[in-house]
Amino acid sequence: MADDREKSGGSGGGAASDADAHAAATFAQLPALANADAWLVQRGRHLSTECLIEIGAVPFYASIAAGRIAALERGPQLMRPWRFAIRASARSWLGFWQPVPLPGSHDLLALAKRGELRLEGDLAPLMANLQYFKDLLAAPRRLFGGVGS
Repeated sequence: MADDREKSGGSGGGAASDADAHAAATFAQLPALANADAWLVQRGRHLSTECLIEIGAVPFYASIAAGRIAALERGPQLMRPWRFAIRASARSWLGFWQPVPLPGSHDLLALAKRGELRLEGDLAPLMANLQYFKDLLAAPRRLFGGVGS
C-alpha cells in the first residue's frame, strides 16, 4: 500500500499530474462533505475566512462563512486574497485521506513537521480553529472508507 502511494505521487511528469488530478477531484467534494456534517459546522460556527489550499499543483480558494464552505473555487486566480494558505503535494494529501493514515501522515501538523505541508500567511484564524481545520481537511477520508477525522 505504501508503495502504491509512492508511485502515485512521484516526481515523474505523468504520475504527478495523475496524482494531482485524482487528489484535486477528491478535494473538490469537500463542500458537500463538510456542509452535511452538522457537528463540523457547529464547531466552526464563529469562523468566517478566506484561505488557499493547494492540492499538489492545483489551487483551491475556500470561502468559509459561519463554519460552512460557502464557495470552493478551483484554479489560479490572479490577485485573489486569502488569509492563510495550506500547501501539500497530491501524494501527501492522498496519504492523509487514507482510512488509516500512516504515522506522520495522520495529522496536518505532523505533515508540517515532516516538511510535507506548508502553512503560510496569517495563521491566527487557522490556529484559533485548529480542530475545525483538522476535521474539515480530513473529511475526504470518508470517500476512502475512513471516518473523517
